[in-house]
Amino acid sequence: MAISGLRNAKGNVLICVTAVAKAFPDCSKDAESKKAIVAAPKAQIIRFHGVAPGNYAVSLIHDENANGKLDVKVMIPGEGFGFSRNPAVVFGPPRFKSAQFAVGATAVTQPVKMKYML
Repeated sequence: MAISGLRNAKGNVLICVTAVAKAFPDCSKDAESKKAIVAAPKAQIIRFHGVAPGNYAVSLIHDENANGKLDVKVMIPGEGFGFSRNPAVVFGPPRFKSAQFAVGATAVTQPVKMKYML
């Protein structure tokens, strides 16, 4: 995954990779999901190994204050977020189908551009 658009090098980037639509975007309902926490200054290229072929979606949070969650102010994300395939975000996160991509036998790179509402 190639991450671009981080507004600063503060905190961490929280990453969730899931093949379960009902578990997207936070992976809480998928015991098989892959998660990572990467220091923001090192979050340009992230690699996940051992991902079985299938359809997946990725969500990211730029956790600038490193509290382990997306901070929200008046129902608007106060920190950055991103999704595989960079779908449009209107009200709430996109659906799994909008962010899904196929993983086969060869390596796949998903470019993700971070978005900030505030």
